[in-house]
Amino acid sequence: MTPSPGDALTSAQRIKPRLAARAEQYDRSGQFPVDDFEDLRRAELMGLMVPVRLGGIGAGFADYVQVAMTLAEGNGATALVYNMHSSIIGGLATTPDDMARAMGADEGFFVARDQWLKAAQNGAFFAVAMSERSSGSRISAACTTYEKVHDGYRIKGSKTFVSGAGFGDFYLIAARNANEDSPDVSHFMVPDGDGVGVEKTWDSLGMRATGSHDIHIDTVVAEDALIGAMEGLALPLAMLMPQWLVASYSAVYVGVAQSAVDAAAEHVAKRELAHLPSVRARIGRADAAVHAARLTVNEAARQVDAAPGTAETNRSVYRAKLLAGQTAMDVAASMLEAAGTSATRKGHPLERIYRDARCGSLQPATSDVCADWLGISVLGGDPELDATVSRW
Repeated sequence: MTPSPGDALTSAQRIKPRLAARAEQYDRSGQFPVDDFEDLRRAELMGLMVPVRLGGIGAGFADYVQVAMTLAEGNGATALVYNMHSSIIGGLATTPDDMARAMGADEGFFVARDQWLKAAQNGAFFAVAMSERSSGSRISAACTTYEKVHDGYRIKGSKTFVSGAGFGDFYLIAARNANEDSPDVSHFMVPDGDGVGVEKTWDSLGMRATGSHDIHIDTVVAEDALIGAMEGLALPLAMLMPQWLVASYSAVYVGVAQSAVDAAAEHVAKRELAHLPSVRARIGRADAAVHAARLTVNEAARQVDAAPGTAETNRSVYRAKLLAGQTAMDVAASMLEAAGTSATRKGHPLERIYRDARCGSLQPATSDVCADWLGISVLGGDPELDATVSRW
C-alpha cells in the first residue's frame, strides 16, 4: 500500500533522532550526510511529492513543510539538502499540466518529467545548480551558457553552492543562451557524468554538511533535458511561483530554530539552571518566536497548495522566508546566551545549531531581498518590476 503524507511525517519523526546523532560528525568533517540520505531513501521520502499514479506519496507543499521542519530538528544541513531535492521534485510534480502546456510544454516534456519523478521515487537525488561566483543566485545574470547542437544542447560553465555536489544523480542547471542577442535563461536537467566535475571548495561557517562544492559543466544533453521543452522559462517561473526558491527554505529554518530551543532546554536541565529567571525568560521568548514563525510558514504553505502564484500567496511566501531566517538567527543566539559559555565548545549541539541558523537570512531570497520585496508590495508597487536590481 502506498504511504500517505501522514506516514511520511511519521517516518521523518522516526529518523530524526538518527540525524541528530550523526549531525556533529558530519558538521566537523564537512562531509555530505550519506547515511542520512540512506535513511531518507528507506523511508521513501525522496519521492514525497511524486504523484500516486507514479508510485509516490503525492504530498503537497504543506505536507513537505511538515516533513522538512521535522528533519531540520534533527540536522539542519541534511534538511537543507533535502529541501533542494524537494524543490525540484515538487516543482515538477505540482505544476498543473494545463499550466505547463500554456507555457509551451509538449508531450515530450511530460514523458521526460515522469521519468525524472520515477527516478526520485526510486531514490535518485536531484541537486540544484543555480548560483555562480560572479552573480550569486540571480538567474538573470548567469554566465553558464547553452547552445543548440544537432543532438540536443551543449551546456558550459561553472556553479557554486551546489548542495550535495558529487552525489547528485541529476543537476538542475540554469543557463543563458550563448547567442548574445537572446535574453533567454533556461533550466536543464543534466544527468551526472563525465561532463560534470566537482571542485571541492566548501569549508563554511554553517551548514557544513551540505557539501555545497563548486561544479564545472561542459556537456551535451538531449533535447528533452530542457525543462518545459521551451527556452526562456527560468525567470518567469521564479517570479510567478517563487515558493520553491523561497518558502521551501523557511520550513528548514523553523526546524533549526526549534532544535535550538530543544538543545537549550536539555542543557539548562542538565546544568540545573532552570531556577534562573533570565534563562527561563529567554527560553519562553524563543518558544513564542518559533511558534509564530511556524504558524506563518504553515499559512504560506496552505496558500501555496490552495492558490499558487497569486499576489497574496507570493506575499505570504516572502513573509515566511523573512521571518523564518530572522527567527532562526535570533533564537539560536539567545539560546546560546541562555546556555552559557560551555555551549560554545565544538561538539555541543548549540554551537553547531548557532552556526547553521546564521545562514538562514543569507540564503536566497536573503532577508534584505525579502524585506525590500514586501516593502515595494506594501507601498503599492510591483516587487518584480520596480526593484532597482532584478531579484532573480
